Amino acid sequence: MRIAILDCSRLASPLLDRYGSTAAVIAAWLAPHMQGDDLVGVAIGDGAPLPRAGDFDGFVVSGSEMGVYDAPDWMAPMRALLLDIRDAGKPVYGMCFGHQLMADTYGGKAEKSAQWSAGARRFTADGEVFDAFVLHGDQVTEVPPGSRILASADYCPIAALTYDFPAMSTQFHPEYETDFVEAVIDLIQDQHLGARGGLEARQSMDGATVKLGLFADKVAAFFKEHGPAV
Repeated sequence: MRIAILDCSRLASPLLDRYGSTAAVIAAWLAPHMQGDDLVGVAIGDGAPLPRAGDFDGFVVSGSEMGVYDAPDWMAPMRALLLDIRDAGKPVYGMCFGHQLMADTYGGKAEKSAQWSAGARRFTADGEVFDAFVLHGDQVTEVPPGSRILASADYCPIAALTYDFPAMSTQFHPEYETDFVEAVIDLIQDQHLGARGGLEARQSMDGATVKLGLFADKVAAFFKEHGPAV
């Protein structure tokens, strides 16, 4: 399979240089569960042209410093692509901003939260309780038609969605690891968190147990189920 990782981020800083692009971080997380498949980063946030729905067997929509209410040049074409992906029956998975944009495009709503959430939070999915990393100032607030809430948290009721077509998404970042989240907290603290919020974000990670490769097996199984027949 050929999976496009639609990288919607332009978040750049010397603090993050050693991790590579957002697409690279996602590929490193997913690749162990998709050996033999081709994971192709497309730098949408840096101006790369959007692919067509027929160009790939599946799609990942990354996180972003943008919100669904912003208007970069690629936002409207990205929404059109998501609709084309749905109509073509291609599988698509979104994380954080991807989760919000998919919900907002597919008939739900995403909007600003009262405050930023960063660090680790506890989620429940189909009776399973787990910790995951989060970095977001927006949330999905209305469930799209034909979707089902897959996971929730006390602060985030719509934390993951599945749809009645091949689509799924998570508000949390399963692709992140501890040191990356700490670096982003350092980067965004002054603008979004404040000193107290930054401290609370770091403290939330102290007692959390975030599984390495969280959710990657589920996403890989989703692509294999809905990808082209072998």
